[in-house]
Amino acid sequence: MVATAEFVDPSTEVLAEAAAVFALLSSPPRLHIVWALAQGECDVTGLAERVGGALPAVSQHLAKLKLAGLVRSRREGRRVVYLIDDEDIVATVHVLVGRLSERSGLPTEHRPGLPAEHQHGLPPEHRRGLGA
Repeated sequence: MVATAEFVDPSTEVLAEAAAVFALLSSPPRLHIVWALAQGECDVTGLAERVGGALPAVSQHLAKLKLAGLVRSRREGRRVVYLIDDEDIVATVHVLVGRLSERSGLPTEHRPGLPAEHQHGLPPEHRRGLGA
C-alpha cells in the first residue's frame, strides 16, 4: 500500500506511546477494569467483585492504569473512587470489543455496555487483518 498525502506517519514517540497503551490494555483484567469504569465510577472493592479479581491484584492494575493516565481517583471520605480519565481510550475499547462481539455472532441487543455508534460493523475495506 502506498502512503497518500492524506496520511502522515506518526512520530516514533507517538507510536511508542500507543504501543505502551496497547500493552497495558493487553491484560484481560485491566481491559475488564477499563470496561467496568466506562460504565461508571467505582471503588476497588466493587471493581474486584465485578472483574473477579483479588483486591491487591485489582489495586495493582488500577495503579498502572492511573500512572498511564487512563484512570484517575478521588477520595470520598475513607473510600477511593476510580473513574476514566481518557474518554478516547474508552471509545477505542468500545469499538474493539464491539467488533469482536459482532464477529462472535452476538446480536446487537446482547452486547451490553456498547454505545449504539459502536455496534455497527466495519466496512469491508477496514476489516483486513482483523480476521473478518
